[in-house]
Amino acid sequence: MAGGSLLALLDDIAAVLDDVALMTKLAAKKTSGVLGDDLALNAQQVSGVRAEREIPVVWAVAKGSFINKLILVPLALAISAFAPWAVTPLLMLGGAFLCFEGVEKLAHKYLHAKNSADDQQNSAEIDVSEEDLAALEKTKIKGAIRTDFILSAEIIAITLGVIAEAEFLQQVIVMSGIAIAMTIGVYGLVAGIVKLDDLGFYLSRKKTSVVKAMGNGLISVTPYLMKTLSIVGTAAMFMVGGGILTHGIPPVSGAIEHLAQMAATVPTIGFILSAVSPTILSMVFGAIAGAIVLIGVTIVGKLKNNKPSTPSA
Repeated sequence: MAGGSLLALLDDIAAVLDDVALMTKLAAKKTSGVLGDDLALNAQQVSGVRAEREIPVVWAVAKGSFINKLILVPLALAISAFAPWAVTPLLMLGGAFLCFEGVEKLAHKYLHAKNSADDQQNSAEIDVSEEDLAALEKTKIKGAIRTDFILSAEIIAITLGVIAEAEFLQQVIVMSGIAIAMTIGVYGLVAGIVKLDDLGFYLSRKKTSVVKAMGNGLISVTPYLMKTLSIVGTAAMFMVGGGILTHGIPPVSGAIEHLAQMAATVPTIGFILSAVSPTILSMVFGAIAGAIVLIGVTIVGKLKNNKPSTPSA
């Protein structure tokens, strides 16, 4: 009897593990798109620090990402159990913030180009102090962790949608596994990307001509790779943020779907237009939404600054 009970227990455990493995695989597949955006954004955001500080910065952001998920996983489970209606509004707030950050970055780059050039000239003439470098590093880490929080929230929300009908224990196992695997995967790759130039310098010092050529190639390619990641990272802000917003507004998502169907009727290239138009339209919507938020934030900031101070008695 005892042996039969043990076999039944083992059979139940195996069935649960099979279900967990299947749900984890499906969740990983559905979140792979966000994983690519997460990689591009974080590689771009932690670049630009001193070479000897690159890995410590990546490690600091990775620890922040683990803390984000330590907060998000229990929060998502609680919201799913007690307030499932709140998932979409919270995601939309995060999406609007991502779009705002993307527009703010573009505005700072292109609208303040002259000031940036003056700053670069001044920084070339004046030695930057260790305190300034440390402050810049902290700013980058905080920005990367903040962006990671929003992307992690979307990963958790997508995973929650996959496992919504599962038992609570299975939900906990799958979400925890996805959170850990995604964090290790993203920041392991980010660490590799930011150290590519160091690998190139190491290989370029070798005596073998082929290895030396590979090292010189990496040195040449790395700056272009980082610039590409910067562009992709900014585009990903609009892609992810705009996608969250459009999916949360049924009339907008319906209009985009209708336009994609219309694009499919174009001769020869219709299938291509149909495939890319939802993403492009979501990015455009995200850019517009981000611009509106930036204008609102700017107006509020100016009103606060212009507010007359109360005279002291």
